[in-house]
Amino acid sequence: MALNPQLFPNGVPVPFVNEMFVLAREGVEFEIDKIPSAPGGHAKTQGIIYLSNTRIVFVANKPIGDFFAFDMPLLYINGEKFNQPIFMCNNISGYVEPVVPDDQNRALYSTHSFKIKFKEGGCGTFVPMFLNLIRTVRQFNRQSAPSVERRSDPLQATQTPVEEMMRHAYVDPNDPTRIFLQQPNQESQMRRRSYQSQPADHSI
Repeated sequence: MALNPQLFPNGVPVPFVNEMFVLAREGVEFEIDKIPSAPGGHAKTQGIIYLSNTRIVFVANKPIGDFFAFDMPLLYINGEKFNQPIFMCNNISGYVEPVVPDDQNRALYSTHSFKIKFKEGGCGTFVPMFLNLIRTVRQFNRQSAPSVERRSDPLQATQTPVEEMMRHAYVDPNDPTRIFLQQPNQESQMRRRSYQSQPADHSI
């Protein structure tokens, strides 16, 4: 994960090199633990989810302290589960490993648990697409780099061929998910090259 990834002024995440956004879903409630600036370390707020071939990015409608967005690389997510409780909203829960800076000790960072609740409308488009995408990303990563540690590079997922999956995705009319037929902020040359901080130019 990465706390508060860079966003464009309109709230869309600044993409990585070769990153392709698949969809956006408004009307979700996002919960994440171990956020130092949130009360009790637990952030819970509503906003919009962006899904790409690399990551999920949650962007809050209103910041909680210093928390305004959260970035979860698909290769770092584990234990994901689609839940359909009787008296509460359908949701996806799971865990995400931290993106550790190169100069930091991995032992200082612990796993986060998260939950994405669908508060408005169905989730028949978002959930299958998310689960299929994360499965495809993992399979491609195992085939292309079977001897590489899973957490070595969160951006390996940008190499995953997801276009065919998107073309055959089922669209649920009760799900307000927006599928990107063209990339948001397509005209911008700004692209991030890594999760590490770099000098600002056209590539961050």
